[in-house]
Amino acid sequence: MTLPDAAQHQDITTVEVPTHWYNLAAELETPIPPHLHPGTREPVRPEDLAPLFASGLIAQEASTEPYHAIPEPVREILSMWRPAPLIRARRFEEAIGTTCRIYVKYEGVSPVGSHKTNSAVAQAYYNSVDGVKKLTTETGAGQWGSALSFAGAQFGIDVEVWQVRASFDSKPYRGHLMRTYGGTVHPSPSDLTEAGRAMLAKDPHTTGSLGMAVSEAVEVAAQDPEARYALGSVLNHVVLHQSVIGLEAVEQLSVHEKGADVVFGCAGGGSNLAGLAFPFLREKIHGRQDPRIVAVEPAACPSITQGEYRYDHGDVAGLTPLLKMHTLGMDFVPDPIHAGGLRYHGMSPALSHTVELGHVEGRAVGQNDAFAAGVQFARSQGIVPAPESTHAIAAAAEYAREHDGEVLVIGLSGHGQLDLPAYAEYLSGALA
Repeated sequence: MTLPDAAQHQDITTVEVPTHWYNLAAELETPIPPHLHPGTREPVRPEDLAPLFASGLIAQEASTEPYHAIPEPVREILSMWRPAPLIRARRFEEAIGTTCRIYVKYEGVSPVGSHKTNSAVAQAYYNSVDGVKKLTTETGAGQWGSALSFAGAQFGIDVEVWQVRASFDSKPYRGHLMRTYGGTVHPSPSDLTEAGRAMLAKDPHTTGSLGMAVSEAVEVAAQDPEARYALGSVLNHVVLHQSVIGLEAVEQLSVHEKGADVVFGCAGGGSNLAGLAFPFLREKIHGRQDPRIVAVEPAACPSITQGEYRYDHGDVAGLTPLLKMHTLGMDFVPDPIHAGGLRYHGMSPALSHTVELGHVEGRAVGQNDAFAAGVQFARSQGIVPAPESTHAIAAAAEYAREHDGEVLVIGLSGHGQLDLPAYAEYLSGALA
């Protein structure tokens, strides 16, 4: 009896784990505007960032090299789940009635069920090289906090997390996962920091925001010489680490197609979408493909489609460098939507810059439309998407219904099996 090849039978394509990260910034026609010191408003220097970030990450933040070798200890851990599969979503195609060929790059196979681990492992490694014993961070839905807690366990680093209160309350299992990996997690804003106490004094009932949580984590790291800060999105070095997603996807897709016509990804801080899309933009820059890139954000927090492109702080307290980005303003507090990972007032400077250059377009999707698409995808393909990813799925499905024969790639940034209360609220009709 001859058994069918499993990969072919399931339409899953795998390649090797990338040996290098890709830095699109090195190949753009104009450079990304520099980060500015919050006090002097001059471009930040490496020594300005040293109290917060590991030296290896600081070097990557301002790099003009197109490729960076992935350290072997990092690549070894990534190989626990990478390469992540690229799946032809045939049943979803049938469910929405399209002749487009839809491929899904599925990051839910990581230990914490999302793409966040790609950068968490790298950041923990570079901090361990510098002898750092503790990392502080923020998290929205809890995926980044879980990822950094996992990564800290791999390199013997303590991790302290401030989670947006709306998600801390609605997603308790993320907190359980962080604690299981050895992390400590607090709701934000908290009474543990000066920034948190000030925010609570202003609004004792605030549901929090990623900008608030960033302020608390930065404050603690800046005051402790043994600690450093780790950011789960936005900055250039995070985008660099996430490029493994797109590097794999470009190679995987080439087995079946000449290239992608449209690439869809959800966008909160921008690292997931940039990680998937920037290697496809590399193909465009070098004349090998000509894909459209669509950054899909929540209608409740539409920084690309409704924000301003200007310098702004990445946090509420104004402790972080000024970043040139699409922003709704550092004081913006979004509705407590279930896609907690997309509740950020700004967008990655690298991704914002590609929007300004015309390489990436924004699209906003409402919460109910996103969950409807997520449920349809789950019932046809079997994978329950993270609420964040449902935004990309919704936008891709709408496009696919209106076009024929095109090749679409969707970034499925994680699974939603720890987000089932949100699905339950949608299915009961109680979702606002």
